[in-house]
Amino acid sequence: MIHYKTYIRGEGYEWVTFVHGAGGSSSIWYKQIKAYKEHFNILLVDLRGHGRSKQHLGKRRPKYTFEDVSRDIIEVMKHENIASSHFVAVSLGTIIVQIIAELEPQKIRSMVLAGAVTRLNVRSQVLIALGNLVKHIVPYMWLYKLFAWVIMPRARHRESRSLFVREAQKLCQQEFKRWFSLTHGINAFLGSLLAKEPPIPALFVMGDEDYMFLPAVQVCVSDRKYARLRLLANSGHVVNVDQSEEFNRISIGFIRQQAEGGRYEVSPA
Repeated sequence: MIHYKTYIRGEGYEWVTFVHGAGGSSSIWYKQIKAYKEHFNILLVDLRGHGRSKQHLGKRRPKYTFEDVSRDIIEVMKHENIASSHFVAVSLGTIIVQIIAELEPQKIRSMVLAGAVTRLNVRSQVLIALGNLVKHIVPYMWLYKLFAWVIMPRARHRESRSLFVREAQKLCQQEFKRWFSLTHGINAFLGSLLAKEPPIPALFVMGDEDYMFLPAVQVCVSDRKYARLRLLANSGHVVNVDQSEEFNRISIGFIRQQAEGGRYEVSPA
């Protein structure tokens, strides 16, 4: 089983499960834990090969699938007798949560999808193609640092960029290759995954400077019945770090309204 940690507020409190992105770990939520602990029970997971799940190699499979990674989280929930949870995810973690919504929708009460990935633009595809071309001969940290700079280029993204690079250094080259293989045919995969909208309330929280992924998310949300979009000013891809206080306020408000059966209205950014 992958590594996980819980913070228990009490039996009558709703669960919130946090899912990080590729190259990160549960430590990226350090600006959320204190605020969330006041309202919810918390489940933090380290995805396979990341953080303290570094030795979880999926029965030594040479490759992973998104379904494999998603079922790791479902396994933890079943082990902890968590019937359903609200989910907060960032970057590639948003894909994993939406796969769980497809596999076992009854386990998800609502979704907060930060820095969501719904499609790769041309620049992203060029980077992925470059990475696949040289991943066997170039140290993976060179590639990861390049990706981090392209995705989070501005000076005010420095903290997010440094955090993800620091966490990625804990991966090994082979583990990086396993995760990188998930990018093969990802646009076709995402198109199929997002073609049907599950009846689960979803709040997409995006930075107004997330130029790599924001345009595709805006198109995606415009076609959805149960989804809303909230833009955070002066923020890049990792909104939970760049604008943590605003992110906490908005996301906790959304989850509490869903828990109480209310409708979340998006106020102007």
